[in-house]
Formats: sequence, structure tokens, C-alpha cells
Amino acid sequence: MTMPSYRNLINGEMRDALDGHWRDTINPALGQPHGRAAESSVGDVDLAVRSALDAFTEWSAAPAAYRAACLRRLADLIDENGERLSRLESIDQGKTLRQALEIEIPRAASNFRFFAGAVEHVSGEMHSMGNAALNYTLRRPRGVVGCISPWNLPLYLFTWKIAPALATGNTVVGKPSEITPATASILGELSIEAGFPRGVLNIVHGCGDPVGRRLVEHPDVGTITFTGGTSTGAAISATAGPMFKRLSLELGGKNPVIICEDADLDRAMPQIMRSSFSNQGEICLCGSRILVHRSRMKEFTDRFVEMTRGLKVGDPLDPETDIGAMVSKEHLESVANYIRLAREEGGVIACGGGRPTHLPEHCRDGSFLEPTVILGLPQECRTNQEEIFGPVVSVQGFDTNVEAVERANGVPYGLACSLWTNDLTRAHRMASRIDSGIVWINCWMVRDLRTPFGGWKHSGVGREGGEEALKFFTEATNVCVALEDG
Repeated sequence: MTMPSYRNLINGEMRDALDGHWRDTINPALGQPHGRAAESSVGDVDLAVRSALDAFTEWSAAPAAYRAACLRRLADLIDENGERLSRLESIDQGKTLRQALEIEIPRAASNFRFFAGAVEHVSGEMHSMGNAALNYTLRRPRGVVGCISPWNLPLYLFTWKIAPALATGNTVVGKPSEITPATASILGELSIEAGFPRGVLNIVHGCGDPVGRRLVEHPDVGTITFTGGTSTGAAISATAGPMFKRLSLELGGKNPVIICEDADLDRAMPQIMRSSFSNQGEICLCGSRILVHRSRMKEFTDRFVEMTRGLKVGDPLDPETDIGAMVSKEHLESVANYIRLAREEGGVIACGGGRPTHLPEHCRDGSFLEPTVILGLPQECRTNQEEIFGPVVSVQGFDTNVEAVERANGVPYGLACSLWTNDLTRAHRMASRIDSGIVWINCWMVRDLRTPFGGWKHSGVGREGGEEALKFFTEATNVCVALEDG
């Protein structure tokens, strides 16, 4: 059986890499290739950037309604191909089919629809100086945008960057993760079917070096938006900063879940399970540090461990599966090393910590890990300070609200936090003191695309979403008109 090939989209055509090289794409649940992706080089990036530059003048001058119509047609095609895309996302990344089908692929379509509507309803700023002068602000697209997305939510986060960039009149060269290229390639095919003009959207597959590096350092790419690891974000900043490129960096997280003494655990537990183990814990917003008031510690821990033991690990395509495969054997080993480290640091593995023993026969070579709960670790240990990015959660106690906030803030990251309490005054007070881009109160992963998204400290630079995205991808020009002579 011939495996599918995932090609580049350059200047409105699906193309092989210029040098003809390919890279196997691995199904992490089986440990076997399921396709091959173009292994591009600097030449492919340069060709894509040239195509985007050539397309920019016409696309940026097109009415917002025209650009919005293109985005909506692409959203419709994503919906029409939802089952195909969901299955491919599951096979390529290891996530459960249910996660892809019910959440991620529909949200990819929603990204295009949201920004199509947003750009049609942009209003300008005006500042009157009485009879002397009138100021108004023009917002113009910046040019060619480099969109670099991660492997954990491949199509969802790719479209989260592409949609606002295109809606505001920029042209795009996108680089999906080399680990999960499949749905990005299908997006390229669908964009052709949707009628996008040639060169408006380009997608180049390949490794961070050379493809990502060249995209970041290319002199004709003035805007970079990146989601991924903090160390890679630092390297991008070091290259792009001296070139005065505009940067948006959505990086790592070590997110706290705070359970106060009055928390409604019946309401909280299902959401805390989701925040801990959705997508095998491979979501930057997952809650990997659970902080529990000591008066509720035993009650919470008993329930949490019991529910964690009840999760089914297995074939991601099985609708009964709760935890799929880790994205790769390399990442599985990285997460397993943190579990070993936790033991060395004095942690107690309350459940999980190893390879599942009841996998289907066809998944025996897959990259699976039991969901893991760790107790007894101090705040300052590496396990509680470093991003693990897997189904691994630590549980700590606290005595006061002040201590809870200190523990929540006591890591290098500040992306997201969820807080569980029935005391509204406490909720507002604590939320205002937590160093985090998002604070969810009595919920998790409730997303409104109009709100700013991003993190503090090592979790990133800049904000995405809503008006923040529309401003990020445009440049402001103030026009001052004199109303009186002299």
C-alpha cells in the first residue's frame, strides 16, 4: 500500500521539496510510518517568501469582505472534511479521535470564521483637536508573516495564527511542526479549492533547522508568530530582535490549579481531570501543579487518584479511549525521565508512572504512558519547576490564600491558572495577584476568541486573539489633518 505524501504549498500549487527529499511521518500509537512529508530546505523557504511577496500587493488591497469570503470558504471546507482531518490528526499526533473530532478540528474552522467576521467589523480611531486638527488612525497589513506552529494541536494552532494574519491583509509562509505535518498539508489543498489567490498562503514542511531558522532570519519576513518551547522562543528572539522584526511568542507553561477549602469538588473534579490529562497532558494550558487547601487534601487526593486510575489508555481511534499515545518515542522518554527524577527528589507516585499493561496487540510498539500523580514534592524541586508536557501531575498542599498565590507564582512560567472556590471576593482578590495570562475561576479551557491570549515571564511575549491579533498583524499610521490655517 502506497503511503500518502504531504507536500508543500507554494504559489498556489502543491509541490515536492526542491531537492526531492522526504521525511517519514510516524503514527505514535503504532510506532510505524503512516506517510511521508516534504523535507524542505532554504531554497523552498526562499521560493515561498518570494511568492508571498508577489501576492501581497493585490491581497492587501482587496476589500475586507473579499478576504473574509475566502476565509469562510476555507472554514466550510474544513467542516466538510472534518472526519478525514480528525482521523488524520489522531493518527499523526497520537491524540484521541474524540478530541480531534469534537474539539480541535471544529475550532480550526471557527478560527477562520471568527477572524473573517472580525476584520469586517473593524472600526477606526479618531481624535479631535477641536477646530485645530483632526487625527485618525490607519491600520495597514505588515507584509509577509512567518507562522510557526507546534506539534500538540497541529491544525488548531496553525489556523489560530494563519487566520488573523490573512484576514488583516498579510500574506503567509507557514511552517507546521515536522513531527505532525499531515493536516497542514491538507489545509494547503483545501485553500486551493477555496479559491485563495496564488501566493497568499504558503506552507513549507521541514525541520526547525533549516526551515524555521531561514523563515525567522529571512529579511523579507518582518513578522514572526511562534508557539512552542521556551528555549526555541529564546533562540528566535535572539535572531529576530536585532532585525527589529515583530514577534509573538507563545511558549511553555507550568500551570497551577488552586483548590480552596470551600471548593465544590463534585463540580470541580471532572474539569480538573480534563485540565490534567487532556491530549495526554500535551497542551500548554494543562494544569500540571494542583495546589490543595490542607483541609481538603485527603478528600481531593483520594478522589483524584481513583479517577486517574479509571482512565483508559489505548488506541486513539477507539472511541472509549481517554488517553492516547505520546507524540513520539523521544518525547515519551523525556516525560519518563521526569517521573524518575520525581522519585529521586523524594516524590511518591500515587498512581501511574509506567507503561500501560493492557494495550491492544497492534499498539504494543506505541508510545504510551500511564497518567501519573505525584505527591510529596517540595515547591523548589525540578519536577515542580520545569515543564514536563505529559500526563504527569503533582499535588501540593497549602494553608492560606497568600501561600497558594505564592506557590502559584513561584515558577518561571505564567500562562494559565484555574481557581476553584465558592467565595466570589476571594476569587477576584486571588485572580488579581496571580502572575498568569489567564485565570479561570471554577472552569478550565473556556475560550472566547475575543479575549487576549498569552503568558507572563517565560511563557511568552505578546498576546494573540481578538483585537490583540488584529493590532499585532497591522501597523498603525496616524493621519493629522489641519482644520485651520496656520
